[in-house]
Amino acid sequence: MAGFLFILPTSNTFAQSDRTKIIIHYAKNPDNNSIWKMWLWPDKKEGAKFDFTSKDSFGQICETEFAGDFNKVGFIIYTNEWEKDTDDDRFIEKFKNGVGEVWINGGDPKIYYSLAEATKSKVTIIPSKIINKPNKFVSAKLDDLKNINIETNVSFPFVSVGDQGFIVKSNGKVLKINKITSSKVIGGFTTVVNIELSENVNLNQKITISKTAFSEKDVVFGDVLQSASFEKMFSYEGNDLGNTYSTSKTSFRVWAPTASEVKLVTYKNWNDKTGTEIKMKMSEKGTWTFDLNGNQNGIFYTYKVNIKGVWNEAVDPYARSVSANGDKGAVVDLKKTDPTIWKPNEKPDFSNLTDAIIYELHVRDFSIDPNSGMKNKGKFLAFTEIGTTGIDGNPTGIDYIKALGVTHVELMPIFDYSTINETLNKSQFNWGYNPKNYNAPEGSYSTNPYNPSTRIKELKQAVQALHDNGLRVNMDVVYDHMYSGTNSNFNKIVPGYYFRTNQNGTNSNESGYGNTVASENVMARKFIVDSVVYWAKEYNLDGFKFDQMGLLDVKTMNEIRKKLSSINPSILVLGDGSDKGTTLSPEAKANKQNASKMTEIAQFNDEIRDGLIGSVFFPKTSGFINGAFQKETDIKKGIVGGIDYSNIIETYGNIEPVQIVNYAESHSSNTLWDKLLLTNPKDSDEIRTKMHKMADSMILTSQGIPFFQAGQEFLRTKAGVKSSYKSSDNINKIDWTRESKNIETVDYFKGLIELRKAHPAFRMTSADMIKKNLKFLVVPENMVAYEMNYNANMDSWAHIVVAYNANREDKTIKLSKKGTWNIVVDGEKAGVKTIKQFSGESLVVPALSSIVIYYESENIFTSLTFRTCIILVLGIVVCIMFFLKKRKKV
Repeated sequence: MAGFLFILPTSNTFAQSDRTKIIIHYAKNPDNNSIWKMWLWPDKKEGAKFDFTSKDSFGQICETEFAGDFNKVGFIIYTNEWEKDTDDDRFIEKFKNGVGEVWINGGDPKIYYSLAEATKSKVTIIPSKIINKPNKFVSAKLDDLKNINIETNVSFPFVSVGDQGFIVKSNGKVLKINKITSSKVIGGFTTVVNIELSENVNLNQKITISKTAFSEKDVVFGDVLQSASFEKMFSYEGNDLGNTYSTSKTSFRVWAPTASEVKLVTYKNWNDKTGTEIKMKMSEKGTWTFDLNGNQNGIFYTYKVNIKGVWNEAVDPYARSVSANGDKGAVVDLKKTDPTIWKPNEKPDFSNLTDAIIYELHVRDFSIDPNSGMKNKGKFLAFTEIGTTGIDGNPTGIDYIKALGVTHVELMPIFDYSTINETLNKSQFNWGYNPKNYNAPEGSYSTNPYNPSTRIKELKQAVQALHDNGLRVNMDVVYDHMYSGTNSNFNKIVPGYYFRTNQNGTNSNESGYGNTVASENVMARKFIVDSVVYWAKEYNLDGFKFDQMGLLDVKTMNEIRKKLSSINPSILVLGDGSDKGTTLSPEAKANKQNASKMTEIAQFNDEIRDGLIGSVFFPKTSGFINGAFQKETDIKKGIVGGIDYSNIIETYGNIEPVQIVNYAESHSSNTLWDKLLLTNPKDSDEIRTKMHKMADSMILTSQGIPFFQAGQEFLRTKAGVKSSYKSSDNINKIDWTRESKNIETVDYFKGLIELRKAHPAFRMTSADMIKKNLKFLVVPENMVAYEMNYNANMDSWAHIVVAYNANREDKTIKLSKKGTWNIVVDGEKAGVKTIKQFSGESLVVPALSSIVIYYESENIFTSLTFRTCIILVLGIVVCIMFFLKKRKKV
């Protein structure tokens, strides 16, 4: 009886409101000699591995605690080979005082909540039927160039000296073992050991392990490709990966350290099924090279790599252009792709990074509308067309964007991506976040996808045309994932290196696309940095927006910033730094929480977006402009540019305004107009337009960098489609007829941009400057107002007041000084010209509108009191009279 009492849980003493305790008793099936582990996860949370830590008369026990009060916890009983005790996931759903305790019989899928039930149902094993399974290696992994970790299905005697009967071979040759250690020896027996070899293994050879009484097993790659020894031996720093073209020869170099053979395959035509195979030579740091003599401009090529006897064919990841649909790389004479007018060292004028006003645009959306007036619909060349108009006669295309006043056009992905068949002459659409060949432009945007030079030249023509019209060009880049990790060129050439993996060896899905690029690995980081630098130099690009930047690592992003600054410090770097669940350590993630570690890299400010309009994840949720209350603090955080302004008003810590991008709308969610239709269906278009204009004005009068989706200024709609990544042109197109239908909002938008560009007070360059010059006023609920003093950032206006009223009635606020004030922005008009003047120390802010005023103090006297002015004038008169009298005597 005493023995039975010993195994009873102490659940009656555990109950805590914020903790959940799990106790699992497991009776192994004696017919199965596997080493079992636990995988546990609270409902809707991530899981983790747990070991059995004790035993009782029933079997093994796994006991752990989770932070939080849960009523459902899932578990799997499995081996390191991911063999499950039963097929289905199981869940503990009965708890008492915060404790969930169950009993499990090996091989039995049922969960028992009492010892008596489990014991009664336990399967009786007849000794004559027990089968002795053969001894085997459960796993054998190479985790370093000299270290192999193994696990066996049965325990064996372990001593601290000798080779213990282990034999390691490389292509049949026995390798010398230096020492063998174990982290888990119980009673002189173990099932896990680490074998340290005397020399590095050859990664492109077959490695096997055997032991007395154990069958031989192939050693697979574990953590070796991420190890320090691998990095030291195989990190290639040269700048000649890919193909290096000249008229006399083209040199090829590919990094494939785990391949036993590599071949260069050349093709004459883009759709040839077979090509000419040429053996490449093994070179330094895991690279393979070959020089192909003669002028090879226009040929297509791939690499074939032999990985442990299996041949993979892949496109060169560094290929600068590709065949139609990107299944072959292409050699291109880049000099011949330069347009007749090409100024690679000139950019439109631009001073401070906070001067940027970004306009997000999809290449196809821009011109595909039948009413766009552009001939090259859906193509790069549409950006070169000037003088285009819509059916109403209003400007469209590049003329329209130039007149709008934005500084940067941000092109959604323009690299070669999957899901679009470039050989089909039919309507196809995708946003482009499906990378296939990073360094080649997308062929569907060119007039001839079959000619690898055409896509390069036409993109350069588009960039030059935008530059000629005073517009800088950003590129939306997607280095966090690929369309297919397993079938990517990276994985075909160096399997297991370029993508993060789960504990069971499968690709992790941190990105939501089935794979995540391991930017922390040296050669993956090198590729990303090399690729960005190539685009910046070859296409004279002015900025890069990183998709899901939070999945990349801080070191990679800082290296990119450093390289781009050495090219031109005015190049923008921005990205979505949402905190994703990744295998990276918290301090290594390039996310918002680590913004202070990445100077001059801007983070998208989701807080002001959601504060303004409501969460994008809940379409009918409102924000400040459309009916929600107590959003003032979120708005203030955006107004100050996300800096650490006070204990309450701060966003991402100790950052500068250049590190924040404020926005209310982007391609990835409902347009602002569609959001307002969802949140305020009973309001009139007139009311919703007021809300829309207020949101636009708040973005353009906040510190930091403002960002807009193309068409936002004329109330763009996507017919309510939230994620239009593969919707029709009819949904995604820029509907140019809305420009004239909503010309009032377009003019309002232009006026706001004119105000921002003319007055540097809205573009302060440091956190200290903002804290010194920007002060919030005390105002009624559902309002935010602030003043900027002392000619902030050398502004010509000494004192500016900005107020936003989200109430449905006019509100009056008290100003900090009396005098004559000029209104330049109200709910109807915006710009730098005075709409009207008023005197006094009170300001009436119309319902659902923004207002900007400045103090009439164009000279020193208007900023002084009347008495002081009289004294100064009299003093000056006296001085003049004295001077004249003295002069007369002389």
